[in-house]
Amino acid sequence: MSSLTQYIELYKGNQEAINLHSAEVINRRRADAVVALEGKRLPRKGDEGFEKTSIDTMMSPDFGVNINRVNIPVDIASSFKCDVPNMSTLMAVVVNDSFVPTTTLLNNLPKGIIVDSLAAAANKYPDLVGRYYGTLAPIENPGVALNTMLMQDGVFIHIAKGVKMEKAIQLVNIFNAPSPLLGMRRVLIVAEEDSQLQLLICDHTQNNGHRYHSSQVIEIFAGMNSKIDIYDIEESSASTSRYSQLYARQEAGANLLINGTTLYNGETRNDYSIDVVGDGCETTLAGMAIGSGNQLIDNSSNIKHFSSHCHSNQLFKYVLDDNAVGAFEGAILVADGAKYNEAFQTNRNLLASRDARMHTKPQLEIYNDDVKCSHGATTGQLDNDALFYMRSRGIPEKEARMMLMQAFMVDVIDTVRLDGLNDRLRHLVEKRFYGQQVHCSDCGAACHEPKL
Repeated sequence: MSSLTQYIELYKGNQEAINLHSAEVINRRRADAVVALEGKRLPRKGDEGFEKTSIDTMMSPDFGVNINRVNIPVDIASSFKCDVPNMSTLMAVVVNDSFVPTTTLLNNLPKGIIVDSLAAAANKYPDLVGRYYGTLAPIENPGVALNTMLMQDGVFIHIAKGVKMEKAIQLVNIFNAPSPLLGMRRVLIVAEEDSQLQLLICDHTQNNGHRYHSSQVIEIFAGMNSKIDIYDIEESSASTSRYSQLYARQEAGANLLINGTTLYNGETRNDYSIDVVGDGCETTLAGMAIGSGNQLIDNSSNIKHFSSHCHSNQLFKYVLDDNAVGAFEGAILVADGAKYNEAFQTNRNLLASRDARMHTKPQLEIYNDDVKCSHGATTGQLDNDALFYMRSRGIPEKEARMMLMQAFMVDVIDTVRLDGLNDRLRHLVEKRFYGQQVHCSDCGAACHEPKL
């Protein structure tokens, strides 16, 4: 039996309660989601594009769903001291799958900017939310359909035309519940023409005693000449799994940067799908993953160029130890008539143990000659010559290995454009490699002692 069955039955048996705690703009798409799920199943290991990851297995446990929006206490105040990062941001918290704004956020949002609960925004601005919600993420995708069917709340961010945010927005996602829980998270971002946004998303787990799963769908609309930075840092727990699907659309002249970091997790699948539909766009998609123990980290990307004179760059790096498994499948599409584009993709991987495994599959699909495109992937071990040189200079082997692994991640960190985050990421990566707790003493989230 497909794991979808239990959630479809859950929805049909609780439809009234699910609708009651949401908004009409959101509710009216649920019927289409149910139809889209008929006869479908979630991807399984070995399916095309899912060689190492089974979403169906991730969803198989009998996770609870907070249909009646019961208030689950969480240590929100301590999360504001989060070590990721130590800089000035406007914060909001998503407790499991419920949006909780901070006083700082509410009191300091500039005119022309909305950062609100998606359900609340859908009631306040139904025409605005309805114009975008669910129009980019394809309902035919079972993961999107499941999220659309059960999701009751999320985050809505709207930046009006010409508005440029001086401070970054930070969303702190926290899992904490007295039993296994499924969090249906949704983020809708609309950046109008000539606007600017920097968003930092941090995932934490405060209670390691239960299993959690995050089903997340993000839709990003980048208007003409807008500039959007999205930074996603996952530092959860071995008992937390996540399936995140991000869909973005860039209009002419839009500049989009997405940087995803997995420091600690159980099982993770991140899908990135970016449609470049306007001329003169700039697209940067970068990611780094550090895996040990039995972690699974799977990233899939697809940047589609439908316009001309655009530039895109994909850069993903993995360091895997113990029995960790990594996967990367990246695609570039240049459509017929999309001239004078430059599109590049790079995947580099280090295996620090004999039992770590990496799957990589770069792909190019080009229907135009007037382009510059390339892809490349390598998987190997640390440079023995470099290790020998460092040891000959008196550096202990363990220290030399850590220094080389840190240096390996530098160019991914260098893509960051948010002031202060570069240094914080270097600090977090260093602590992760040295097996230290990443943020426990600062924000009360999950404590781990991973080692590489």
